[in-house]
This record gives sequence, C-alpha cells and structure tokens, in this order.
Amino acid sequence: AMLGLRLLTWDVKDTLLRLRQPIGESYAAEARALGVRVQPEALGTAFHAAYGAQQRRFPNYGLAQGLGSRRWWGDVVRQTFRQCGVDEERVLARLAERLYHDYCSTRTWQVLPGARDVLSGCRERGFRMGVVSNFDRRLEQILAQCDLRHHFEFVVTSEDAGFAKPDKRIFEQALRLGGVRPEQAAHVGDDYMRDYVAARAAGMHAFLLATASQAPPGVPPEHVLPSLGHILALLGK
Repeated sequence: AMLGLRLLTWDVKDTLLRLRQPIGESYAAEARALGVRVQPEALGTAFHAAYGAQQRRFPNYGLAQGLGSRRWWGDVVRQTFRQCGVDEERVLARLAERLYHDYCSTRTWQVLPGARDVLSGCRERGFRMGVVSNFDRRLEQILAQCDLRHHFEFVVTSEDAGFAKPDKRIFEQALRLGGVRPEQAAHVGDDYMRDYVAARAAGMHAFLLATASQAPPGVPPEHVLPSLGHILALLGK
C-alpha cells in the first residue's frame, strides 16, 4: 500500500507538539503576574467549559460570523476567568492579550520526543511534507519557533483554509498544494475522526498515532503507530 506514496501530511497538537503544562497552570501563572490569584484546577475546568461552548457557537474560530481567531480566543479567556470570579474588564483584556502571545511560543509548546528525528528521517527517505491542522494563524510562527517549519513545504490551518478537520476539503486543499493525487499521500495524526477517518474520506492513506489498546476496532494494526518512530519502519528504508 505504501508504494507510490509521495506526500506525508501531519497533524500538530499531540502528534508533533504538546503543551508544556496544563492550561489551568499557564492561565493561573498569567493571572498571578497581574496580582490575581485563581486556582489552576478551577481555571482548567472553566477553560474546558468555555472552549467547548465557544466551539459549538462559533465553529472554526467563528470565521463564518466574522470573528477570527484572535477575538475568538480572547472571548474564551474572558469567559474562563469570569467563571472563576474575575470580571474586571481591564484585567480580562490584559490576560487575553498576554495569553494570546504565550500560546505562540516555545514557553508554552514543546516538540514531542522523537518527532524531530522522525521528520528528518521521512525527508531523508524522499517524502514531501505538509501540515494539516485545526489551528489558528499562529501555527506558522509556532512551528518556526520550535524549529520544525523547515520540514514542511506548506502549512494548512483550518483558519486559513476556512474548513476544519474532519471536513475533507481541508485535506483536498493540502493535496492541491502538494500537487499529488490522494492515493499518493498519507496523513499522520492522533485523532481517530479528525485525522484517520477524515483523511481516508479524502481518498488518502492514514496512520493513527495510538497504542494498540487505544485504537478503535475498525483500524487495521498496520495503520496504527504506537509511537511516531514506527512510521519509519512502515514506510520502508
């Protein structure tokens, strides 16, 4: 099945990069810097509620409603802190601004163990590479700061594309940028619906980053990557 494969596309969050600490911790740290004490656990819970509600009301950064990611995330931050009793607008505005910048840097993001070697190995084997991620416009900058951007010919974010995974149109955009047919491309990611099922719906091959016990029953074992490094063996030397 791997014969004729020319392009590999990659998910980012929890595939190549991860957060250094839980969201509640970094939100609490920024609040402390402004003299506001809030429990990280409370902020973590509030964040997940605010983020979920915002996703449902304004999918894909509220592009259809004219929001865009910066305002979208600002509202998530405000709602998170309001749920925790912080409601002074001046403080909320500063928190939104500071956290927007924090989540754009290596202070917040780290490269997953082994990811650099795997990306280098795939390029050495002659594969062309791209990114397909439900991320906002900051992703280019984050990848550059983490010293990963040079591995990829293109980066397709859901904010730039106007479609979010599992919509197969985001993958079709990547295939156009890569100039390959779907069967010549494979996508790598950790989310069963958004990465594995969606890429296959676009006619691509797909690998799911998951332990054997985590992988849903419908995924053939040869499509499962217990670690990123496994892909090098699957793709052949």
